Amino acid sequence: MKNSFKSFLACLSAAILLGSAPAAFAAGGPVALDAVPSQKLSDKTAMQNGAKTFMAYCLGCHGLSAMRYSRLADIGMTEEQIKSVMPPGMKPGDYIRTSLNRNDAKEWFGAAPPDLSVTARSRSSHSGTGTDWIYTFLRTYVEDSSRPTGWNNKTFVGVGMPHILWEAQKTKSPAEFDSMVGDLAAFLNYVAEPAQFKRKTVGVVVLIFLAIFFVLAWRLNKAYWKNIK
Repeated sequence: MKNSFKSFLACLSAAILLGSAPAAFAAGGPVALDAVPSQKLSDKTAMQNGAKTFMAYCLGCHGLSAMRYSRLADIGMTEEQIKSVMPPGMKPGDYIRTSLNRNDAKEWFGAAPPDLSVTARSRSSHSGTGTDWIYTFLRTYVEDSSRPTGWNNKTFVGVGMPHILWEAQKTKSPAEFDSMVGDLAAFLNYVAEPAQFKRKTVGVVVLIFLAIFFVLAWRLNKAYWKNIK
């Protein structure tokens, strides 16, 4: 029952968020973003925790249609851990999609909740990365009785999305809650570019190769021209 209530709030919030976004930004404008602790962005344990948080609080309405459950193994989750976060009836090879019917969502709320596959990239701006935006946004909710949901947000003034994580924030210490949100942001950062770990590894190898090649080329050039001068 608790998860169903959270899912309902997530659906309602996402739908209102889509419709109110332009006005909200116009009213509040961009604010300085807090950076996600850098160690979390490369910490697979943090990403695993973020994946569990996403499945518990977000999957009811938001999908990750570009990601399969099996890809969670890339962040160190075992087969058993992956199965433990999968909804009943799903298989490891299935995409991480919400069970909410888009047509029903449009009829109920006026707009379907957005897919969050690339949110960590699409929210990037001059003031910070999309991951920083997610981290800051989820930590800057304030109670506001004038809003239909009872919540407002300092990062996104006038946002229609209620504070889905309010219960966790209430029961955790500020440091614990910040860590939880940071883990979720780190997971969404991974989802936005699953190949980033391989890309960084390849980049290091290429730089090492170029450094070695430069030294060899320089020595060869010196040996070739030493008797010509």
